[in-house]
Amino acid sequence: MQNLKDRVTIYQVAQAAGVSLATVSRVINKSESVTPATRKKVQDTIEALGYKPSGLAQALATNRSTNIGIIIPSANYVYIANMLSGITEIAKEKNYTLTLFTTSHSRDEALQSIDKVITAHVDGTIIFDDQLAQEDVEKITSYNVPSVVIDNKIKGDRVADIRFSYDSSLENLIKEYYARGAANPMAFLHVHNAGRLLARCEKTFLKTHEELGRDYRIVNCHDSYTQTYQQFLDYFKDEANHRGYYICYRDSIAAAVLNAATDSGISVPGQVEVLSLVGTKYSYIVRPTLTTMQINMQEVGKRAMYMLTDLLNQELVEKTCRIEAKLVHGQSTK
Repeated sequence: MQNLKDRVTIYQVAQAAGVSLATVSRVINKSESVTPATRKKVQDTIEALGYKPSGLAQALATNRSTNIGIIIPSANYVYIANMLSGITEIAKEKNYTLTLFTTSHSRDEALQSIDKVITAHVDGTIIFDDQLAQEDVEKITSYNVPSVVIDNKIKGDRVADIRFSYDSSLENLIKEYYARGAANPMAFLHVHNAGRLLARCEKTFLKTHEELGRDYRIVNCHDSYTQTYQQFLDYFKDEANHRGYYICYRDSIAAAVLNAATDSGISVPGQVEVLSLVGTKYSYIVRPTLTTMQINMQEVGKRAMYMLTDLLNQELVEKTCRIEAKLVHGQSTK
């Protein structure tokens, strides 16, 4: 079998043409600070060697890599995948490439990702990982890497942020539930180490119930459909739990509660009502369909990329964007 041709590098072009690396880079990037004779010599060498300019070569002259770093805890969640879809769409439009850094909900891995982002020489970052704090993002921006932070209040000269708001929608939902004469207490499903979003929603849940003087329940569960389903099959063996309103973190958790109730002979929404805080397309697939609180994550990704490109060009005027979650009624609530 014929051997594949080795990829020609910019270093080989410079050596063959007898010029510096910077000169080759200036020719590639059409800089005017090269004599016609030198430009022709470099261009002839490029053609003879079959060299294809890389992003790194172009970055040498422009000081821009056209590469954006994306820091996320995981790409497995549907809502994160939707956000990445939006980011990718605008990155293509703006001629940027993307490098993904995942942290697996780990503080240590999140800190390691900072060093990887810095050494990758990206132009900017989009961060959707609440393991990173103010000082962590400041470390990135200290290397002149502007950042857009999603769902985390972080300030800075080179930082913009997109903030999610669930507070008013969730508070209104709770008040409306009791206003229609519901006697059974609401239950909030607490998932350990699920991040700031769920923690803020739980805080709103507690605060609203305390203001109304209503009883409530907190149910600890795993961030897993299978484990939550098995847990609630046992939970619903107690007839005292056959009535109520269950607020769940994600669609998969809400579906586990819904299916466990249905398989236990409990009517949804007649006896048990179920809400998902982070709604995705799966809310429309299950039966009955889920009532959810939704933020269009694909639009969030687009907005983040647009904000970052404006930040890179020093054209961003409003550095904070607030997005309110919307309640979308399905069949899992009355």
